[in-house]
Amino acid sequence: MTSMSESTLHTMTLTAAADALAQGALTARALADAQLARIGATDATIEAWAYLDPGHVRAEADRCDAAPRAGRGPLHGIGIGVKDIIATADQPTQMGSPVYAGHQPKEDAQCIERLKRAGGYVFGKAATTAFAFLDPAKTRNPWNPDHTPGGSSAGPAAAVAAGQVAGAIGTQTNGSVIRPAAYCGVVGFK
Repeated sequence: MTSMSESTLHTMTLTAAADALAQGALTARALADAQLARIGATDATIEAWAYLDPGHVRAEADRCDAAPRAGRGPLHGIGIGVKDIIATADQPTQMGSPVYAGHQPKEDAQCIERLKRAGGYVFGKAATTAFAFLDPAKTRNPWNPDHTPGGSSAGPAAAVAAGQVAGAIGTQTNGSVIRPAAYCGVVGFK
């Protein structure tokens, strides 16, 4: 465990968490539990998640902790929020639309395959506007719920800004990553 208390583990940056995990100063399960607790404390107002299964998150963290130390990737043990238009074989991809409610892709998108090869896992599916383009997402800005989080990657940006996850994957459609990142006060790049 790190010198941080369990109640503040959710404040770790992605690089700090990855370093602590690599050094054995932190377990993936402790990080996941802290992030799930943070979601429990904040998401009723923010609504950053389209799909989240805490049992899956804990199982993935436990799997990471049990893996041999040799050959671990740079993101080993890090759960990453994934915008709900990116295909994931183990979680639904609903594209922010009731038309695709419960849709289960047969395989992961390439970026998810790369995430997993680097040792990370899909924490959950973050809310998006319908098809990453239409009506606003349900997500609210974590700093002021009366304000917009800024666009179709709203869920990923808000989840990171609120300390619910250390990192997230969004997609760029007319400013869809950089604008929500700016509105939510986090780094976004394309």
